[in-house]
Amino acid sequence: MTRIDTIRSRLGFSDATAAGFSLTLAGFCGLMGIITAEVLYPNYSTRMDISDLGSTRPPNPVIQEPSATIFNTTMLLTGALVVLAAFLLYRSLDRRGFPIALGLFGIGAFGVGVFPGNVTPWHGIFALLTFFSGGITVALSARVVARPFSFLCGLFGGISLLVLLSVFFYGLVIGGPSPLEPLGAGGIERWVVYPLIMWLPAFGGYLLSNATDNNGDPIRL
Repeated sequence: MTRIDTIRSRLGFSDATAAGFSLTLAGFCGLMGIITAEVLYPNYSTRMDISDLGSTRPPNPVIQEPSATIFNTTMLLTGALVVLAAFLLYRSLDRRGFPIALGLFGIGAFGVGVFPGNVTPWHGIFALLTFFSGGITVALSARVVARPFSFLCGLFGGISLLVLLSVFFYGLVIGGPSPLEPLGAGGIERWVVYPLIMWLPAFGGYLLSNATDNNGDPIRL
């Protein structure tokens, strides 16, 4: 029995219950951590990139404390909680593609915390991993939950991926500004990220409400 199994046994948690708890906590930490870092960042605007809270990009990076420490710690904690949930779901679900995608989502968020905006190219790589794997994860979750919640999962994942792909389409194919350009880089990024953050406690709550009892009965997914 692993240490995680021992803790779960003592608390009376199943894998699904623990995963739901972890994802709900991840969503809370992610949202409140970003908000707190924004409030403490001098003259911060939501038109700025979210990652600017940790550090702006080279050649002249700006790091504002305590916002940088708060944001980077938030990403580390959120990513670790998501990875833990992915591991637990991998052990309890028959559909392995979803927890693998969820794990990549968590690794991406954790990497954003390890490599702030001034660390190139790693920050950009992990940020893109977070965006793409997060959108795919949320979209895939529509296949493992019951209606009508599956419609919301598809909507949240679809919005995130659609906005993200539109940026690349207009930038690389059309070569012109996106229709979302008036939102600024930070506004567009929030349309990609916030649906993912909103999904975390929503899906976590779904797992908690469909949790197994202490006898280990199968979850209703």
